[in-house]
Amino acid sequence: MNYKYTNFKIHIYGLIFSIFNSNLLAEEMIFGEEMIQNGIKVIFEAAPKDIIYPEGYFLKENETDIHIEMLMNWTKESPEGSPSGGFIPYLNVSATIENKKGQSNKVKLTPHLNITDNFHYAQNIKLPGDISDLYKVTIKIDPPNGNELGIHYDWNQNYQFLIKEQSFTYENLSFEKIAKKSRR
Repeated sequence: MNYKYTNFKIHIYGLIFSIFNSNLLAEEMIFGEEMIQNGIKVIFEAAPKDIIYPEGYFLKENETDIHIEMLMNWTKESPEGSPSGGFIPYLNVSATIENKKGQSNKVKLTPHLNITDNFHYAQNIKLPGDISDLYKVTIKIDPPNGNELGIHYDWNQNYQFLIKEQSFTYENLSFEKIAKKSRR
């Protein structure tokens, strides 16, 4: 057997496998990453549209352009007892998507669960313009309302709050590639 030819074939198959896998793993478009108080990491993504259950509460897949997501998790820099990678619940999150023509769409991101990201905040959305437009996205994150979250004495003495109101804006985003992808 020709050793050089065999090595070449293995290299080519590995390259094809890598390209194929990188396309599979490139399902989501990360458009922002932030580290906020209390060691909390936030990642903002656009993903291909999906079917979300229970049906009737979320925009149908065939009426959706993209699935917008926010992952918010504890890190190793978070307070003692916070599970690194753990989801931060009870937040009020909204996303405003606006194109250069001033067309906009505001949606509430609600808790979702999938195998890839586990718990996250998300929503299927219809872009307010063409999928080829450039967009500005503003994500507003508010702490839990009133009695939605009880904070114990020890946490209150050390940190006073879970998070403070946050707002993040990202401009000149193209969602065309992700809008053309399909999960199935």
